Amino acid sequence: MRVLQVCAEIYPLLKTGGLADVAGALPAALQGAGAEVRVLLPGFEAVMAGLKEPVTVGELAPHGGVPGARLLYGELPSVGCRAYVVDAPALYQRPGGPYADAQQQPYADNHLRFARLGWAAAELAGGIDGYWRPELVHAHDWHAALAPACMKAMGVPVASVFTIHNLAYQGSFDARHFGELGLPLHFFNPEGLEFHGALNFMKAGLFYADRISTVSPSYAREIQSPEQGMGLDGLLRRRSAVLHGILNGVDDAVWNPAKDPLIAAPFDGLKLAGKARNKAALQKLLGLAPVPDVPLFVVVSRLTEQKGLHLVLETLPKLAARGGQFALLGSGDVGMEAAFRDLAGRWPDSVGVRIGYDESLAHQMVAGGDVIMVPSRFEPCGLTQLYGLRYGALPLVRRVGGLGDTVTDCSLEALDEGRATGFVFDAFDEAGLDAAVRRAFALYRRKRDWVSVQRTAMAQHHDWAVAAQGYLAMYRAALGR
Repeated sequence: MRVLQVCAEIYPLLKTGGLADVAGALPAALQGAGAEVRVLLPGFEAVMAGLKEPVTVGELAPHGGVPGARLLYGELPSVGCRAYVVDAPALYQRPGGPYADAQQQPYADNHLRFARLGWAAAELAGGIDGYWRPELVHAHDWHAALAPACMKAMGVPVASVFTIHNLAYQGSFDARHFGELGLPLHFFNPEGLEFHGALNFMKAGLFYADRISTVSPSYAREIQSPEQGMGLDGLLRRRSAVLHGILNGVDDAVWNPAKDPLIAAPFDGLKLAGKARNKAALQKLLGLAPVPDVPLFVVVSRLTEQKGLHLVLETLPKLAARGGQFALLGSGDVGMEAAFRDLAGRWPDSVGVRIGYDESLAHQMVAGGDVIMVPSRFEPCGLTQLYGLRYGALPLVRRVGGLGDTVTDCSLEALDEGRATGFVFDAFDEAGLDAAVRRAFALYRRKRDWVSVQRTAMAQHHDWAVAAQGYLAMYRAALGR
């Protein structure tokens, strides 16, 4: 099966969030299961730098206001797959990030930048590369969501799949830009890209793709409700028969405490002594008191209301008063950044904060933490809690989306049955989070039980080989096989 994966970022070349981790791990997993996979990416600077021995496949034609471009083909050794790259420096070679400038303002021409990606996918499906043509195009998130629409407009007989990584980010643009996309006029209506008078790239993917997936079974159900459907729940209910929920996996080559070169000491579920050495190293790095017998709670996250970090701010004084320690790595809302910095200044022995993102430090945080907090309002899948499970940092999560699918609360019955892997709460408020924090303290005081839960957590298998089988089954359904 020949599969073209279309995405805007890919680990380790370019990463702003979990999408890159998925895009970087899925091709190898699919290839291991027998598929032939190539990736299509925009020509961002980091992607161009990672593309080895590029050759020109052809010239991509302009469509409406979408400029033409050169299509390159080469190897991505750091990813382990072959790739097509849209070489359009005016669109993608910019000093800011992939989606926004240095002031975090979205680029005014994002509709053209990512329409170019969608048309490139359609042209590959149409046979622009005379040596390779996909049987199925798999588009990821709103940046690639125009690909199924462009394929329909061209009339290419190739199946399409669209994956929602986060429904909250939809790629919405003013209706006046529709004429620039090069699509037929009738595509701009409620049975197409139009959404409350505006353009909506996410809706294009949901409407035109042959199959839809998202990154956990629970999230697939939740987004069909008004509460989490972000206005698109009606369309998702209509298409529920072709909507799949497939859990993300963990890339063992990147996230494995037994052979992680970024952490202070290797360890596994049978030999946990290295976990304590990682905790001591993290305490030293962040200037925390070098106390081994207090629980260290960690957060590695974007600082947004969606991630529940305002709840963490509210409960942090109680956590510190109970004798716990807290470490945060993240950036986002400037008010939250200032508030966490303020708490670190008030309790330097107990609270350590690093604003920004550092992949190496992220590994050290997960390896050194006793509890990893993911108290999200909504969470399509979440990778952080999966990393926590793998590294024996017990996840403390809200029962929502993939968090509820992957973490089992330390209830008495779960402890007794050997199923407990973390701490789960329901109400999205400070009281719910604080109750889970208190359960974590209580379990931490029972060392034998704590170690038992750690080992159960580390024994969980959320690997990409399992996810790949789910995707292949969906691909076969899209192809009518």
